[in-house]
Amino acid sequence: MAFSLSLCRGTLILCCASLVLSSAAKETTSQPTQQKWDFDWGYSGIATFGHLRHERCLADPSISFDIAVLGIPFDTAASYRPGARFGPRAIRAASNRHLPSRGFNPYAGINPYMSWAQVLDCGDIPVTPFDNELALKQMSEALHEMSERSATNSKDGQPPKLILLGGDHSIALPALRALKSAYGTPITVVHFDAHLDTLHPSSYPSVWTSFQSDFTHGSMFWLAGKEGLIQNGTSVHAGLRTRLTGAGWDDYQRDDEQGFLRLTTEDIDAIGVQGIVDKIIRRTGTEHPVYLSFDIDVLDPGIAPGTGAPEPGGWTMREVNRILRGLRPLNIVGADIVEVSPAYDDKGESTAFAAAQIAYELITNWVLRGSEESDIQKPKATAKSEL
Repeated sequence: MAFSLSLCRGTLILCCASLVLSSAAKETTSQPTQQKWDFDWGYSGIATFGHLRHERCLADPSISFDIAVLGIPFDTAASYRPGARFGPRAIRAASNRHLPSRGFNPYAGINPYMSWAQVLDCGDIPVTPFDNELALKQMSEALHEMSERSATNSKDGQPPKLILLGGDHSIALPALRALKSAYGTPITVVHFDAHLDTLHPSSYPSVWTSFQSDFTHGSMFWLAGKEGLIQNGTSVHAGLRTRLTGAGWDDYQRDDEQGFLRLTTEDIDAIGVQGIVDKIIRRTGTEHPVYLSFDIDVLDPGIAPGTGAPEPGGWTMREVNRILRGLRPLNIVGADIVEVSPAYDDKGESTAFAAAQIAYELITNWVLRGSEESDIQKPKATAKSEL
C-alpha cells in the first residue's frame, strides 16, 4: 500500500513537471521569431561592416541609401609591401564589435546607425588584379554609378556619401573622378598620410614608362591634379614625416603646384590638436566639397603596424580621433581608409580595429551634420568633448 501511494505521488510530480516544462516551451516558441533570432554578438554573424545590412548595390541600381561602406580590394599599384587587397575584409571583421544596438557615440550624442540615415554595407567592387589600367576603369565606372544616385533622404537629389575601404591609396583617383562628376566642381582634399602622394611618376626610377607605371599609390594625387580633379589652394596634407626624392626640394615644389598645405606629424607638438584642426578648417573652409583620404600609415606603426609603407613617429589614435571630431564642420562628401595590410598586422589586429574606429567616426560626422542641417531632433551629448 505504501509503495502504491509513493508511486502515485511520484507520477503526479512527474506530470506536474511535464506540464510546467511544456508551458515554458510553448511560451518560448510563442515569442516572435524575429525577437528570438534577429540579433548577433560581436563575434557572430556575417562580417559586414558593423553588422549593417549587406546589399549588392552595384548590381541593383534601385537600392537606395544615404551612406554606404564600399570595399575596393585593390593593391597592385603599391610600391613596397602588398596585401592591402585584404584590407576591406579585415576592417569589416574588426568592426564586428560595432553592433548597431550599441553604436551610440557619446562624443556626438547620436547612434549613427539608429538615426535618420539609411546606412548600408554595399560589398566590394570586383576589381581585376591583372591589369591596372582596366582596374582603374572598373573603379571609376563603379564609383561614378554609385555617385550618380540620389541619397534616400535627400530633398534636393544630393548624392549619397561613400566611405571606401582600401585597398592601396591609388583608389583615391577614381573616387575624385566620380565626385567631380557628381558635384560639378574640383574637390578639396584633406589627406592624412605619412607621405605626400603627389609624386611625379618619374620619382620612381625606371627607364621604361607606361600609363600603368604612372598610376601608383604615390602619384595618384599628381594624376588627379593633372586631370583638374583637385581644388588648387584649399587642400591639406596632415601627418607628413617621410623622406623626399633626390637631393633637394623638388617633391615639395611639385606639391606646391598642386596647392596643398603641408602639416607634419611634429606640428601637433607645437600647436596641439586644436591647432591642427584650426589650420585645416581655415584652409578648406566649410562649404566646398571635401574628400577625406585617410592612409592608415599616418598612425605610428607601434599602434598600426599592418600597412605597406610604415614610417616611425606617427600620430596616436587618440590624437586622430580628436582631429576627426574637430573636422565635423567640413562639407565632407566622400572618404577612404586605405593601406591596411593585414599580413603585417599584430596578433591583436590593432591596425584593423583602428581603421574600423576611423570609419565609425566618419559615419558619425555625416549623420550628425545631416541631422543638424535638417533640424532633426537628437539626444544631448552626455560625454565631455575631447576638444
